[in-house]
Amino acid sequence: LSSSSGLTHESHRKDVEQVYLRCSEGSIEWMYPTGALIVNLRPNISPASYKHLTVCIKPFKDSAGANIYLEKTGELKLLVRDGDRSPSRVYCFGYDQGGLFVEATPQQDISRKITGFQYELMSKGIAADLHTASAPCRPCSDTEVLLAVCTSDFVIRGSIQNVTNEAEEQESIIHVGVSKLYRQKSKVFQLTGESGNWRGQIKTLLECGVKPGDGDFLFTGRMHFGEARLGCAPRFKDFQRMYKEAKDKGLNPCEIGPD
Repeated sequence: LSSSSGLTHESHRKDVEQVYLRCSEGSIEWMYPTGALIVNLRPNISPASYKHLTVCIKPFKDSAGANIYLEKTGELKLLVRDGDRSPSRVYCFGYDQGGLFVEATPQQDISRKITGFQYELMSKGIAADLHTASAPCRPCSDTEVLLAVCTSDFVIRGSIQNVTNEAEEQESIIHVGVSKLYRQKSKVFQLTGESGNWRGQIKTLLECGVKPGDGDFLFTGRMHFGEARLGCAPRFKDFQRMYKEAKDKGLNPCEIGPD
């Protein structure tokens, strides 16, 4: 978390402050914004790898008081307009497309404003998985499922207990009952209640039309801004078939023991 306050240079309303961030994910909070911030993302990796990175930002719901631009060699491209209330909107761009320039907008009372956003740096391949513009709801091929088992942030066997649709955010929340936990990067799926059942929530696009149904699925996906996002999710019996076929041919990219 990087935090700054514009009140410390109220007398110089055109001040530009540089912020350097070394973490691959975090958040920026700018209280009482005046002037501008230049946000320099400098992850602790080889500069030669920068070209393979995607940057994503997600403004706080109550963020206000500044415009957020993508800046490269003095040219500004507006990313987030002050007052834009698109809930849960995520903005992504290639690391080599420029840096972030956050400019305060004129305010009558700056003490009431806080500009803030979360950010994540990830490989372009992972970003493409999360933001597949061409066909975000299409079923995965056998090869894609088997690869997802190896590379996803979470892999579970479970059933759909319920689905909550959030029309404003254009998302569906899948409430999952877990029968087997193979892997999870963050503690999204946890033991609940006295019954000792594992449960958790996975988000996906509303347009995918997920409905509650019988039977078990293999849920895979990635963590994105602290939330589990759905990747490949075949019926478990279909996954068992494709896993066995690949194993018999010696083509499995990794082993998890699906039984």
